[in-house]
This record gives sequence, structure tokens and C-alpha cells, in this order.
Amino acid sequence: MNAIVQQEQAARPVQPVQTVHPERALPAVDRRHLDALEEEAIFVLREVAGAFERPALLFSGGKDSCVVLRLAHKAFRERRAEGGFDGRLPFPLLHVDTGHNFPEVIEFRDSEVARHGDELIVAHMEDSIRRGSVRLRDPMESRNAHQSVTLLEAIEQHRFDCLIGGARRDEEKARAKERIFSHRDAFGQWQPKEQRAELWSLFNTRLRPGEHFRAFPISNWTELDVWMYIARENIPLPSLYYSHRREVVARDGVFVPVTECTPPRPGDAVEMADVRFRTVGDMSCTCPVPSRAANAADVVAETLTVTLSERGATRMDDRSSQAAMERRKKEGYF
Repeated sequence: MNAIVQQEQAARPVQPVQTVHPERALPAVDRRHLDALEEEAIFVLREVAGAFERPALLFSGGKDSCVVLRLAHKAFRERRAEGGFDGRLPFPLLHVDTGHNFPEVIEFRDSEVARHGDELIVAHMEDSIRRGSVRLRDPMESRNAHQSVTLLEAIEQHRFDCLIGGARRDEEKARAKERIFSHRDAFGQWQPKEQRAELWSLFNTRLRPGEHFRAFPISNWTELDVWMYIARENIPLPSLYYSHRREVVARDGVFVPVTECTPPRPGDAVEMADVRFRTVGDMSCTCPVPSRAANAADVVAETLTVTLSERGATRMDDRSSQAAMERRKKEGYF
């Protein structure tokens, strides 16, 4: 509660996109390893393009998917002269829209896709609700866990055999069990004891009918690595990732944003605070953190001091139990 700083001045306007300024000095952190991480990620992306017939890249407009998209452009566009690529991504982008996404993120997603000229496929959870494959107990409940159903329906409809995601091992305990190429069975489920060995960067990508893979090019990156890369590459992000003023409610050890999906409860004390989001998932379960970080260099400095991953610190649904993420992954989650 004491971490929220109240101020009397008018709220700053929120812009849909904020670009990092690389000229602003980063903290004194060794960044030489970023080249090795980038090289590994590009290798994985090219392995996906070579091994699968119908891959897709999961793109939500979040920081991790923005980094993966930049890596994909480097793999298949910026290096087309040396690699013989035609300059287009060899796969479409895919986003599962819960209907409860932050408007700033959806606006950013569409602007980035238009700017790069990439193909975007949007799978809407509202369609799953109309079909009856997703049933909500309450219209205002979190839709985050229900994304698995809509995602698996999109995989079946478009016959995707590999989905490229921005998950990282440092995010959560269940993520740490992931392989870079994560096998999913014919039901779209993840079975941690049946994952393929990955020795000497050799990947077993064989599939039986109905199965598919999830590939994670930045699996070995940390949150700090991601932010240092964003600063180095000047990658635009939704403005929610940087400090802005908004109404919040202090509840259960987190700051819940006041939105149409998370309105104040009776007795809640609504406060104005300077905050930013470390992750921009479903509005119903994503919380901001107090922050004055106005650019990527500031975020790097903040990230050097944190002790909880972004999911552990800001995702309400991951607090329900220690096995919450693993349970959802076994049901087909990202």
C-alpha cells in the first residue's frame, strides 16, 4: 500500500505506442551475451521453417512476442541476401483474442502488423463462446485459462503443425520444464515426461497425425535479457510497459487496475498511481507494478532489483496454486 505514490497533478496522456530511445544510457551491465542468444533464436526459427509445413508465430503485441517477431524479421528478411530468402515471413502470425485484452495492446498489434506487412490470423474467444466450446461461469470471470480451447480450435482449423511462442524458462516453474521444441499430443496436451531429448542442438521434430509442436526461440532468455535486447534493437512496445498514471486498487498484495473487466468492489479504495505492466495479458488477471520507468533503460535498472518473475508478481490466476500453470499447459495452454 505504501508503495503507491499519490500525486495531485493531472494524469499523463497514454499513447498507444512508445518507442525505446537507444541513445539513453543503459546501466553498466554486460550485454555481450545478447549476440549468442540472438544467434540461437534465429537458428531455432530457421529450424521451424525447414522442419514444418504449416507453422505460425504467436503474436499478442506483448514484449516477448515483439522480440520474437524482430528475430523472425532478422532471420527471414534482413538477411535474405546471404540466405536466399524472399523477404517474407514463411509463416503467418496468430493471436488468440480473449475479448478482454487491453485496447492499447490491440491497437499496437494491428499497427505493427500493418507496418511490417505481415499476415495476421486472429482467433476470437467470442466465437468459441458462441459455439459453446467455452462456457463461462460468469461473464466477468478471467478468460485467460480458456484461451487453450480457442487456440486448439485455431490449430485444427488452420492445420498448424508448429506454433512459435515467446515463453521463457525463467517465467514460472512449469515453463522451466519446457524443451525448446515442445511436443504436444493429438489432444494438444503437454506431457512433461514425454518430451524429446535435445542434445547438441539436434531436435526431433517427427510428428504423428494430429500432433503438433510448440517452439520457443527465446526459452533460454531472462526478463533482463529481453529488456536489454529491446533497448539495443529499439523495439517499439505498447505504452503500458512504461510508467503511466492510472486508477488502481490495492488487493491481496497486488495492484489491480480499474478497468471494465476489473471494476472496484464495494469498500475498495481507488487510488491514482504511477505504474507500469511487466506483462500485458488478459485484463481480468494482469496487474501493474509501481514504477517510474519511462524507457527501456529505466526498466533494465528496475529489473536488476526484482526477486519475482513477471508472472509471479503480476498474474492473479497464477497465484491460485503452485501448479496452476502446469495444469493449464497440460490442457493445451501456450
